[in-house]
Amino acid sequence: MEYIINQFVNGICQGFIYALMAVGYSVIVGVVGFVTFTHGEVIVFGAFASFYIFLLCGNNLLLGVIGSFAASWLIGIFVYKICYERFFHAPRHIALICTIGVSMLLKNIAQIIFGPNKKPMLNIIKNKIYSFGIVEISKVQIVIILTVIILSALLFIIFMKTRWGISLRAVSQDKTAAAMMGINVKQTAMIGNCMGSGLAGVAGLLIAINYQTVYATMGSNLSIKAFAAAVLGGLTSVPLAALGGILIGIIENMGITFTSASLRDIFTFVFLIIILIFKPQGFSKKKGVRP
Repeated sequence: MEYIINQFVNGICQGFIYALMAVGYSVIVGVVGFVTFTHGEVIVFGAFASFYIFLLCGNNLLLGVIGSFAASWLIGIFVYKICYERFFHAPRHIALICTIGVSMLLKNIAQIIFGPNKKPMLNIIKNKIYSFGIVEISKVQIVIILTVIILSALLFIIFMKTRWGISLRAVSQDKTAAAMMGINVKQTAMIGNCMGSGLAGVAGLLIAINYQTVYATMGSNLSIKAFAAAVLGGLTSVPLAALGGILIGIIENMGITFTSASLRDIFTFVFLIIILIFKPQGFSKKKGVRP
């Protein structure tokens, strides 16, 4: 019983990371208006940015978060310029196909620059274990959960309390009306894409800290899980995408508790398929809920 409870706690921690990836994905889809397949590679570049920051500057977590966010923001600009900027009025599948091509490009660039081998990220946070009765939680898990909560709160403040946020919400709801109100739609969409990419980069840092390793091909499965969580949230609902990410993390860890770790990914997609069979719009009341 103690093992099951602690696996549930591990699932919540894993789910918070997936939630951050899914939130970034939903921001991109909601503001830009296109589904992306570059999310996994953005996560990889964010993780490696933090790896080299820790290597050069010591284990400063705040500096690592800033570095991973900034590196992924820059990748977000590249993706936007190549895949989205010229295709707002083109058929939607054009941008989608373009993101697949850029995903392959970034994946190969990552392998060339960072190499094919796994790199260790050891002792970034001293892994102290705290016990609360039969429940155990590590310092790493606490830091991960708090980081996601803080970033989510900052995102909420930006969306609801700032001029940037008002513009982002306006563009996400109606690009034509936003343009008529004097909002620079293309610039705002680029900011939204970069913001979602930055969150994905920080998620890459948290994954690397949690598993104490980083490698160039780690983004493939993560991209699909971010997409799955976002689909559960109706693609554009930030809170529901976060809920989807947390549930996927819990389902994965509880599944491997009773079976094998090699089946981890299967539980994600079985859960997604079951939900979509009975509720095709995901957790949202209707498709296309805006953040």
